[in-house]
Amino acid sequence: MRRYHLTTFGCQMNEHDSERIKGMLEALGYEEARSRAEADLILFNTCSIREKADERFIAHLHEAHALKRRAPETVIGVGGCWAQSLKQEVFAEFPFVDVAFGPGQVHKLAEFLTSDSLSAQGYFEFEGFTGHLPAKRARRYQGWVQVSVGCNCACAYCIVPSTRGREVSRDPDELVAEIEQLAADGVREVTLLGQNVNSYGRDLPRDSRLTFAELLARVDLVPGIERIRYTSPHPKDMREDVIRAHAELPALCEHIHLPVQSGSSSVLKRMRRTYTRERYLDRVAMIREHLPDCALTTDIIVGFPGETDSDFEQTLTLAEEVGYDGAFTFIYSPRRQTEAAEMDDQIPHEVKVARLERLVEVIQRRATERAQRFVGRTLEVLVEGPSRTDATRLRGRTRHNKVVNFDGLADEGDFVIVEITGATSQTLSGEMSLLARAAGR
Repeated sequence: MRRYHLTTFGCQMNEHDSERIKGMLEALGYEEARSRAEADLILFNTCSIREKADERFIAHLHEAHALKRRAPETVIGVGGCWAQSLKQEVFAEFPFVDVAFGPGQVHKLAEFLTSDSLSAQGYFEFEGFTGHLPAKRARRYQGWVQVSVGCNCACAYCIVPSTRGREVSRDPDELVAEIEQLAADGVREVTLLGQNVNSYGRDLPRDSRLTFAELLARVDLVPGIERIRYTSPHPKDMREDVIRAHAELPALCEHIHLPVQSGSSSVLKRMRRTYTRERYLDRVAMIREHLPDCALTTDIIVGFPGETDSDFEQTLTLAEEVGYDGAFTFIYSPRRQTEAAEMDDQIPHEVKVARLERLVEVIQRRATERAQRFVGRTLEVLVEGPSRTDATRLRGRTRHNKVVNFDGLADEGDFVIVEITGATSQTLSGEMSLLARAAGR
C-alpha cells in the first residue's frame, strides 16, 4: 500500500484542508505513514502569514529533499498559501518538488497522482471548496466546516487576498447538508471557517442569500450538533444580530474571537483595517451588554511600521480596558507582496520585542483576572483526551473555549460537568462532578 505523510502549517482553515487531503488520499488507497522516512508521498500544507512559518517550512522541505535523494521515487508535494504566493518560482527554486497547488486546487492533487504524467505540475486557480472532498477528521466528535473562502479586505500587512482570492460563499443548503452528515457521523461540535466569516452570504444569489446570523440559526437546528463555534470575524462586520445569536441559540458557544490588531486609530488606518479604536470598543460594549459572561479573545500586532510609543500605549490601554480572556500576540514581520513591506518607518526589532513583552504581561494579567470568575462554578466540558501535563488527568474544553485539566473518568468526546477549583491565564483546573454529566440536546 502506498503511504503518505502530511505536515500542516498555519491556521484552522489549513487544518480543515489537511483533513480533506487525508480523506482524499485514503479514498485513493493511500495509508498514513508515521514519519516522512516511511512515506512514498511527502506533502506540506503551507502558510504564508508570518516569516517564521516560511522559515520552518523551508527547513522541513529540505529534509524531504534529503529523503528523496535516498529514494528517488518519493513524490514531494507542496500545497497551501506559500505555494500559491510563489507559484511562479516554486519549481525554479525547488526543482525536486513534483506537484504544487493552491488552496483552491486541493482536488488537483488526486488528478496528478492518478495521471500517467511524470512531469512536475502546478495548480493555482480557484475551482472549488475543499469541503466537497472526503475528510479524515483529527477528532471524531469535532468537525471543521468551510463556509467561505477568500477575502475582500485589503489589510496592508496581509497576503491572504492574493493567496486565497476574492471572497466566495458556499451555498447554505449545501452547508447544512454537510453538517447534518457530520452529525450523523457522530460530530457534536462544529467550527465554521472563513477568512471573514461574518460577511458570509453577501455574494450569494438573491434567492439563496442568508446573513451569517441566519446561517448560525439554521446550523443550530441540526439535531446532534451541541456546540457551534466560528472563526474569524472582522470587527467591521460584527453586527448586533450575530451578537444576539449567541444569547438566543442554544448551541452557539459563549466565545467570540474579535481581532483588533492595534489599539491606535492611526495605526489601524495605516493597516487599512477600516474601523477605529472607538468603533472596536463599541462592538466590545455591545458584546458585554448582551453576553456578560462571553469569553473574548483577539489578535494583536506590535511594531507595525510607523507605530509610535504613543500608538503602542493606546494598544496597552485598550487591552487593559477590554480585559481579554486570551490573545494571540505577534511581532510585525514584512511579507512579500504587501503594502506594509514597502512602508517607511519600519520599527527596530529590539523595540518590537520590548513592546511585545509589555503587551503579553498585560494580556496575561487581565486574562488571569477574568478566569477567576469560573472558580467555584460547574461547567460543561467536552473531553478531548488525557491532560498534556499529567497523563493521570483529563483535558477538555468549556463552551467559553477554556482548556480544563481535571480529575475524573470519561471517554474522549463525552460531555461532563466539572467543578472548577483553580484558574490561570490559559487554563482551568477542577474535578468532574460525581452527581451529574452533561446531557446532549
